[in-house]
This record gives sequence, C-alpha cells and structure tokens, in this order.
Amino acid sequence: MSDLAVVIGAWYQESGGKSFEVVAVDADTATIEVQYFEGEVEELEFETWAEIQLLAIAAPEDWTGAFEELESDDLGYCDAVIQPENWAGPLVSLEAVDSC
Repeated sequence: MSDLAVVIGAWYQESGGKSFEVVAVDADTATIEVQYFEGEVEELEFETWAEIQLLAIAAPEDWTGAFEELESDDLGYCDAVIQPENWAGPLVSLEAVDSC
C-alpha cells in the first residue's frame, strides 16, 4: 500500500519497475493522471493509488524517453563555440544557432 502523497510533477516507481510522473490531479472525479517514462498516459483513481506499492524517485536524467527515435540534432544542442573575439553581440549568437 502506498502512503506517499500525490504531488504533481513528482516521479514515482511501481513495484514492477515502471516509472511515471504525476501530471494532474482532479479532486472532482477523484483521479490522478500519470505519464509513464515511455510516454503512455493513464488515469488512476485515488483508491487505486492507495493500493499500489510505490517508491518516490528522482526525475530521470534522460527526458527523451517519451519521444520515439529522437535524433541528437533534434535536441537543439550546438557544437559552435562562441569566443570573445568572434562575438559581436547577443543578436549574432541568435543567428548562429540557426546555422547549427
């Protein structure tokens, strides 16, 4: 049985090993909406929450779990290094990001 409080944005792990984040709580319908790391969304009733065994865990470092086949280029990272001698101002760096 879970004695853990429901906290929106907190991560939990079921005894079976699946991890999920609480994304919404609806007191009117007595439901908790969770999103598993792989992306699946499920709605749990308050009673179900109390019956399952859960562990509170830290958020995963790899946030890309819910996105299928995400390429490293899609993450928005850029290998361009800005040096003081080639940096003319903040607008120039914004234009450089588009070229990565």
